[in-house]
Amino acid sequence: MSLVVFKLYTATVFVKEFWEAGASSTAGAALPVSAGLNPLSLDPASSSKSLQLSSSAGPRGPGSPGEDGRELGKKRRRANLPADFDPALGMMTGIPPINPMMPGLGIVPPPTPPDMPAVKEIIHCKSCTLFPPNPHLPPPATRERPPGCKTVFVGGLPENGTEQIIMEVFEQCGEVIAIRKSKKNFCHIRFAEEFMVDKALYLSGYRIRLGSSTDKKDTGRLHVDFAQARDDLYEWECKQRMLAREERHRRRLEEERFRPPSPPPVVHYSDHEGSVVAEKLKDETKFLEAIQTLLTWIERGEVNRRTANNFYSMIQSANSHVRRLVNEKAAHEKEMEEAKDKFKLALSGILVQFEQIVAVYHSASKQKAWDHFTKAQRKNISVWCKQAEEIRNIHNDELMGIRREEEMEMSDEEIEDPSEMKETEESALVSQVEALKEENDSLRWQLDAYRNEVELLKQEQGKASRDEDTTKGQQMKLLQQALQGMQKHLLKVQDEYKKREAELEKVKEDKLKLETLLENLKEQQSMADEEDKERDASDCQGNESSAARACACSQEKECPAEKVLSSSPVRSEREVLLVGIISTFLHVHPFGASIEYICSYLQRLDSKICTAEVEVLMTRLQNTFRQELSGVGASLEKRWKFCGFDGLKMT
Repeated sequence: MSLVVFKLYTATVFVKEFWEAGASSTAGAALPVSAGLNPLSLDPASSSKSLQLSSSAGPRGPGSPGEDGRELGKKRRRANLPADFDPALGMMTGIPPINPMMPGLGIVPPPTPPDMPAVKEIIHCKSCTLFPPNPHLPPPATRERPPGCKTVFVGGLPENGTEQIIMEVFEQCGEVIAIRKSKKNFCHIRFAEEFMVDKALYLSGYRIRLGSSTDKKDTGRLHVDFAQARDDLYEWECKQRMLAREERHRRRLEEERFRPPSPPPVVHYSDHEGSVVAEKLKDETKFLEAIQTLLTWIERGEVNRRTANNFYSMIQSANSHVRRLVNEKAAHEKEMEEAKDKFKLALSGILVQFEQIVAVYHSASKQKAWDHFTKAQRKNISVWCKQAEEIRNIHNDELMGIRREEEMEMSDEEIEDPSEMKETEESALVSQVEALKEENDSLRWQLDAYRNEVELLKQEQGKASRDEDTTKGQQMKLLQQALQGMQKHLLKVQDEYKKREAELEKVKEDKLKLETLLENLKEQQSMADEEDKERDASDCQGNESSAARACACSQEKECPAEKVLSSSPVRSEREVLLVGIISTFLHVHPFGASIEYICSYLQRLDSKICTAEVEVLMTRLQNTFRQELSGVGASLEKRWKFCGFDGLKMT
């Protein structure tokens, strides 16, 4: 790129010197460079014509940019042609400059190296002139581009700038739809297409001057940036929705194209259709279609009293295919097992061949043969040996995995669940024993039948010819083998029968042991209850003896009252307190309470109170407390109720 610029620079200087030499004779001639730009078409890339620059003002005066360029060229010539390239020189020569605004080049220039500044040219319009920014300055900053952006913000406009001048500058970038100019020095420009915005952004940083005026109000620095507009966003969203609709329509067409055709509708039931379906049900090739039709009829509710027999016959013919399907499944399973066996045999054969190949490599690696090979041959042999060993190990692992799976299946079939063995009861053992007995009897009968056949064959053996002797001998061998197998099976059955009997005896012994343990526990419990009753009785006797001693020591006047107390069911002050507390408790519970409930309440007051003592006391006071049975069946329980008021009336 730098070489091209240097060549362009030298050619420009040469032409400029030639032009200055004949400037006196061609003073009134028109300049080859225009003061303005013709408007570009909608798509500059589609135009094959070059950009024409036409002058509407004639020859420039002494203050025109052309003379400024000449003076600058003279200064540069005096300075021995510095390396910096002035873009204005290209506009003064007959060589058209490389302008990104030219048709076919696009508004955005190609990327330039970071060490070389971007070259922008002076743009001449009818009413204004655009001067490029300093190439050494960084590019102007822009905001993030909104989606579907067709509107740009233009700031830094001259105060005297009008919409016509703005249209004149920016219509070269493309078709302008609208210009919204503010009272301040900025405006918004909306283009017809999105790529025109990129062309407008190229003008950001240019200095604009209206005519040849140097007034501050007639100059400005353009700042072009993306702008957010509702119209742009709305058009972009509409476009996206349209694309989404087209995509959904395309996907729907694809799905409909690959969707399987819907099945034909099932006809309604009639006698003729029923006979046709019945015939199809008997045919294996048409069974699937017919069974679907039958299922649809039944779900529709076509079955009634008149058609019940026909439907039953069709269901019966459908049931006849069950055995066929089971046989097909068994055949397929057999084929699968045969295929597994073939695969296993083939894999074992391949493994044997791999073993032989590896053995060849190992024998070649021994010193007798290894020394005669070259270094490259040894390397190849070692690599081949490693590869063969890896492949052999993979095949060996695969074969071992197949064998492990078979062993696991066999072990799963043989091993029984120990939890199920523990849960077997006497009834299950008895039924198994009976089944074994029946099997044993049937085997004995078969054995007797085989013996009779053998005896008959032995009797007929002498009468038959020599040719028949061989066949009969084979039959005899087969029968003997069958007999031996039956005998072995019979012995196994007998052994199993003995084992089951031993297990049954063990279960019976365990049951007897459990029964004896239960009886012992019951006896111990009864003895403990008797001891508790004896203790309660002894306590009661001690209380009675103390009461008698107290009566003997009292005065003679009180003897009749003490006799009355000794004869009453309440024998101590403690029992009186208990009677009062129990009466109050049962009065609160009008439906009665169990003896355990009463004792639990009393033990909160005194932990030494026992159930037997309370029960004996309440049984003595029949006019105060009454025991009743409540509940039904398993919920039957004894409850005590307070009946002191009724007893008072009776006494």
